[in-house]
Amino acid sequence: MWKNRGRTSRKRRRKQFSRLPSNGVNQSHILEYIQLRKWLKERGFDDRNLRPAQFSDTGRGLMTTKAFQAGEVIISLPEKCLLTTGTVLSSYLGEKIAKWKPPISPLIALCTFLIAEKYAGERSVWKPYLDILPKTYTCPVCLDQEVVRLLPEPLRRKAQEQRTVVQELYTSSKSFFSSLQSWFTENVETVFNYDALQWAWCTINTRTVYMKHSQRECFSREPDVYALAPYLDLLNHSPNVQVKAAFNEQTRCYEIRTESHCRRHEELFICYGPHDNQRLLLEYGFVAINNPQSGVYVSADILLKHLFSADKQRNMKLSILKDHNLLENLTFGRDGPSWRLLTALKLLCLGTDEFTYWKKVLLGDIISARNEERSLNIAAKICFSLIEETQHVLHQEVSTVWCYSSTAAVLCHYCVDVTPTLISLHSVQWNQQFKIPLSSRVVYANTSTDPG
Repeated sequence: MWKNRGRTSRKRRRKQFSRLPSNGVNQSHILEYIQLRKWLKERGFDDRNLRPAQFSDTGRGLMTTKAFQAGEVIISLPEKCLLTTGTVLSSYLGEKIAKWKPPISPLIALCTFLIAEKYAGERSVWKPYLDILPKTYTCPVCLDQEVVRLLPEPLRRKAQEQRTVVQELYTSSKSFFSSLQSWFTENVETVFNYDALQWAWCTINTRTVYMKHSQRECFSREPDVYALAPYLDLLNHSPNVQVKAAFNEQTRCYEIRTESHCRRHEELFICYGPHDNQRLLLEYGFVAINNPQSGVYVSADILLKHLFSADKQRNMKLSILKDHNLLENLTFGRDGPSWRLLTALKLLCLGTDEFTYWKKVLLGDIISARNEERSLNIAAKICFSLIEETQHVLHQEVSTVWCYSSTAAVLCHYCVDVTPTLISLHSVQWNQQFKIPLSSRVVYANTSTDPG
């Protein structure tokens, strides 16, 4: 059958397959992917059901060549293909790590290996994998300070914390890096510079799968749960799919099993977890449009801007909220203010004569109609101020980060996703939409006294 088809027919078939539904463009013919698949085949992985492709909305990913049914294993990557701390310890770095005191962390071991192998270039056994890794990342830790300043306050604070973590990791690892000088002709400070560590850290943070390893004495006590999974890590995230992923001790493969149907010639997605867009941007450098987990964070500083500065009990209220961990993870979701946010607002809005009932607030009881109304009114004001801030950020991004095309796209998507959520919330009748009907749960209803 096939022998009757000539060169023209084969070219036509390749062209037809290169552009498929879902805006996917087949990338199997690209040299880097050819070399990667050959390298993986030598290690026992020869998958014919997935092909690398470029998609208009998600970038590069994996496209199916067959339909998958719920319950099927979509990919099974042999242990030999995984890059773990075990890989590092069995390499030239193993003896140095075993002798180094104080012990380095599993994370630094992997970072060191990635940097050293990248420097080795053609001499690296892992070159086919290293060649397809991103050269740069869009995680907030990689952003220019001028861009970070444009982020909404809660995200900006998290981004600065992330940057501090990486900087401290680099500073604390310098002496270990220096001990490797004999292996490099170039100055080790040039090889293991901050940018190199930042790249390695982002590679591990954005691309590893969870795989728990037994504690080794040569490492510090930080959890050893990382595994880089070549080819598998091309799978993109969708909040609308469910999968089961784990290392199979019987087959000695890392396997992902889908719990949903996927048609042939479509992009195959997995779910990294039930993450909102702030978490996705911080950890992975992207956002998911129309994310059902999407939420807008409210910091303690934003709360205080909209509260009564003359309230003499304000510091006591803040202390109570802090003791009960109610000054973090305050959000607006698609259904309105979260329970944590409303509870914090209700406690902060307690009048002087209501303050003794603060424990009732934490239990979810309604204190008074006045307290309900005030807390919801402040929630509406906060929502409106966040709309203004987000629109301002969008305007600034257009004029400031246009030269960082990938960064601008990610940040704009984040703000564009936030804005309709806030606007839809602010446009409703707050007292009708979110107010809990007064009932037998009202424990206090005096409305004669103002707070403070």
